[in-house]
Amino acid sequence: MRPFSPLYLRAALLLVSTLLLFACGGGGSSSESGDTLATDPPVVTPQPDLITEEEASRFLSQATFGPTQSDIEELVSLGLEQWLLNEFEKPASLHLEEVLSHFPEDGSFLGDNGQPLPELVFLPSDSFWKTAIEGDDQLRQRMAFALSQILVVSGDSNAGRAPQSLAHYADILTEGAFGNYRDLLQNVTYSPAMAVFLTYLRNEKADPVLRRVPDENYARELLQLFTLGLLELNPDGTPAIGADGSEVELYDNDDITELAKVFTGLSLVAPNFQTPFRRVSPSAYYSALTMFDQFHSEEAKQFLTITIAENTPGDESINLALDGIFNHPNVGPFVGRQMIQRFVTSAPSADYITRVAAAFDSGEYPLPSGTVVGSGERGDLKAMIAAILMDEEARSSDSANSPQFGKLREPVLRFTHWARAFEINSADAANEFLLRNTNQPEALGQQAYRSPSVFNFYRPGYIAPGTETGAAGLTAPELQITNASTLVGYPNFLTTFAFGLSRKIDADQPPTYVANYSPQIKLAADPQALLDNLDLLLTYGTLQDETRARITDLLNLLSSDTEEDLLLRVRLASVLVMTSPEYIVLR
Repeated sequence: MRPFSPLYLRAALLLVSTLLLFACGGGGSSSESGDTLATDPPVVTPQPDLITEEEASRFLSQATFGPTQSDIEELVSLGLEQWLLNEFEKPASLHLEEVLSHFPEDGSFLGDNGQPLPELVFLPSDSFWKTAIEGDDQLRQRMAFALSQILVVSGDSNAGRAPQSLAHYADILTEGAFGNYRDLLQNVTYSPAMAVFLTYLRNEKADPVLRRVPDENYARELLQLFTLGLLELNPDGTPAIGADGSEVELYDNDDITELAKVFTGLSLVAPNFQTPFRRVSPSAYYSALTMFDQFHSEEAKQFLTITIAENTPGDESINLALDGIFNHPNVGPFVGRQMIQRFVTSAPSADYITRVAAAFDSGEYPLPSGTVVGSGERGDLKAMIAAILMDEEARSSDSANSPQFGKLREPVLRFTHWARAFEINSADAANEFLLRNTNQPEALGQQAYRSPSVFNFYRPGYIAPGTETGAAGLTAPELQITNASTLVGYPNFLTTFAFGLSRKIDADQPPTYVANYSPQIKLAADPQALLDNLDLLLTYGTLQDETRARITDLLNLLSSDTEEDLLLRVRLASVLVMTSPEYIVLR
């Protein structure tokens, strides 16, 4: 057979992949995510020691940046409970130290033009890819990524001007991933990255002469996006209905104006509130903000049902405000629902949300063996993630087979899954041009810590118009970035890496992101054996007969005479599986 040229193969593969995605199912989007039916019978959570390889692969697809063969085998051996407990004990893979190691000795990061030094700009992104793919603390890293989509800071804003601040913020989420949500709110509030992103750094008290009022950005988003939402919620996440039959709004702009007074007086650690940025110590950019009380509003503050007396010092005002907000009953269902969306399903049932919110509120979650996860304090995130991943809806086969249950895999998670499943030689992204900005629709349409706004890449309440999920009233956040451009961009992006065609910034540097297809090459002469392997690694045994037949027909068009031929088969098969509806939709 005449060998394919790489360019011809790439073009042909892109076309075939896209056609396969649509041919196998408008089901890729229309059967995505959803509520389990209210009439479904309750399902007993499987015992940890009875997990199959396919169940392990499914669990790891929810809980990590993508399963490897060794991960699957380890989980089968350990069981779900012990794996979960082990993950809680693993040390955190952090970002700041690695980022700072590339800085000049004096800690400077701005050039003569006042812009960040080009060689430093992408360091936080490079560190994310490396820890996501190579980090041993996979559940912690997934928690940090999920939290980054609720407590949003974006490097595409002014916050990205100080890469060390962005790395410090990523470490706050990583270290706090198994801690308490109240502590996380505290650390986020005092972080330089958030203060720059939501413009309350050096926020001053009101001055009627200068017609100055406190900046309201953080106060608004703290309530609307980080803790409570807009409406009073029932424990199951549904809007409460007032006496007049309408939904109950929690607050108005007067509450925002009052809360904004709380976040005045914060600045970088420096001798003075307005110390010029170039004279601030380098460490101030990755240290907790400090309060300058003379710039903090001494007025009384009244918002929600909270009153802070006049002349209360700044740090105390912040503590009182965060305590009051954190203890509002909305926080558990509001945050819990979004965390379920990031790990398991886009439209969780009311019962699922109720159970997760209860774990958040109590700070405890009992595993099937009787082992209790959590500290017993409200806001415990270990208890919350255990409740999410071990819930009967997350684990049951009925859910896995329900067309209403599941979620579109986030584009970032698809790419990290490829890198982990095929055990790339190195996740050092410094020399990978395409990983510099994967936000573009012709790439992934998503990149960690680089969302277009504080509202993340997609809204948790997004219902896609003109779709079956939309007609059913099901939320499907990831569909907000699923369009004609990204549907083509993702297969193209994946193909580039799968076929070793990624563009290097410096061609003289050792190659990175090179997949190890050796286990698959040994199977590639037999398409069914190859697909069995890929089905386990990528789609946890859910590849449909029709999909397998289509891929088999394409593989049989390729020779299997040489190892190069077999490698070509593996590369083609891996991309075709990872662009199939069974892969794109995680159930």
